[in-house]
Amino acid sequence: MLLRTLAVATAVTASLVGTSAFGGDSLPTPPDRIVIDVATVNGSGCPAGTAAVAVSPDNTAFTVTYSSYLAQVGMGSKPTDFRKNCQLNLRVHVPQGFTYAIASADYRGFAHLENGATGVERASYYFQGQPETAYQSHRFNGPTDDNWQATDTVDVAALVFAPCGEERNFNVNTELRVGAGTSDPARTTSFMTMDSTDGSINTVYHLAWKQCP
Repeated sequence: MLLRTLAVATAVTASLVGTSAFGGDSLPTPPDRIVIDVATVNGSGCPAGTAAVAVSPDNTAFTVTYSSYLAQVGMGSKPTDFRKNCQLNLRVHVPQGFTYAIASADYRGFAHLENGATGVERASYYFQGQPETAYQSHRFNGPTDDNWQATDTVDVAALVFAPCGEERNFNVNTELRVGAGTSDPARTTSFMTMDSTDGSINTVYHLAWKQCP
């Protein structure tokens, strides 16, 4: 059952693209709609009731909204606040004869990092029953007080497709970390977030389609 979409937060949109896994040639998109159900949403960055997934009306995209995805260090922070994570476990029902893989992901958020502080965003993607892929990380250095953006890309040869003819849950793990570094945590606060009141700040997951034998 889909969780109710929250009104204000960062949007995470998965766009289904008809690109080929081999040579970049265009492939026909699946003739039928996909259906995405939420199995579980867990993590310190997405406590119960603070994250939701909603499928678009035509079922060709999904939006994840967060309201508490914030990592921080310094004044007013708890010792565990420097790291936050969220794992989405999704059931993706793909039309017969097709399978898909994550080709790239564009992450966006907001960061306030004091001079000397650092922030890291990282993510991994894997299908149930398969080894977790290596994390792709992006580092940010203070001072900064602005929107941030990071892009994960996967080489064509490294694309990991869901097994043809099987329904396996798809997992997305994301993480934010903030370190005080040489800044003074007794006098300042540094943070990174993937929740925002600015609906234009979003993360786009691009899926590559492949026809099954």
